[in-house]
Amino acid sequence: MLSKNKIKYIRSLESKKFRNIHHVFVAEGNKVVADMMGAFPCEWMLAKSSWMATQGNIPAEELWTDEEDEIRKISFLTTPQSVIAVFKLPSYDIREADASTRLVLALDGVQDPGNLGTIVRLANWFGIEHIVCSFDTADAFSPKAVQATMGALSRVKVHYADLKTYLTDASNRSIPLYGTFLKGENLYEQPLSRSGIIVMGNEGNGIRPDIEPLVGCRLYIPSYPPEQLASESLNVAIATAIVCAEFRRRLK
Repeated sequence: MLSKNKIKYIRSLESKKFRNIHHVFVAEGNKVVADMMGAFPCEWMLAKSSWMATQGNIPAEELWTDEEDEIRKISFLTTPQSVIAVFKLPSYDIREADASTRLVLALDGVQDPGNLGTIVRLANWFGIEHIVCSFDTADAFSPKAVQATMGALSRVKVHYADLKTYLTDASNRSIPLYGTFLKGENLYEQPLSRSGIIVMGNEGNGIRPDIEPLVGCRLYIPSYPPEQLASESLNVAIATAIVCAEFRRRLK
């Protein structure tokens, strides 16, 4: 049976403060945890015996069998699944996110963890291995964001850095910088490169003023038909999907 201290510890990891103190994060669900096991050291796991039987060797430092539906006591999901685990936070080198030979996503103040998790999943789908986030972007290792990635967090490296410094360095190296703006040029009519940085802005305010001058190519996703009244803007995750899809379509 889980102790009160253990339950308190797991529940505390909903907070970024305690995730950073203990240098761990929580993952839940059959697929998400299975994907994470191949990418991050597992500190602790609680799972139903039926799920364990499908996994073979489970590389967890501490492994518990859920005998009394204890997952429900610590789960962050509305409908708990068969496994919950605590993994060690990774430590990445921002130099790996070199956009001179590949596409990199940059997120400027994206606040919603669900949007962030979806963008990580999109990056994985479109073969983008690195995302560089401003320090005020949502935490990719929060329970909600981890769940939204559907395991893609195990294949995409999410970096947190001074975004202006990162983009300035890229600009000085003549790396193409793209960004989405309401007053940009039609995405489908602009030349797009095989490498570079795609900057996506905050849900309500877009790309902030001190980042905007660094973006050399301002892109706009046109509505259809052009003369029809449409919503003012798109959700940032949807916009990211459209832009990434167009970049990859051009590779054909």
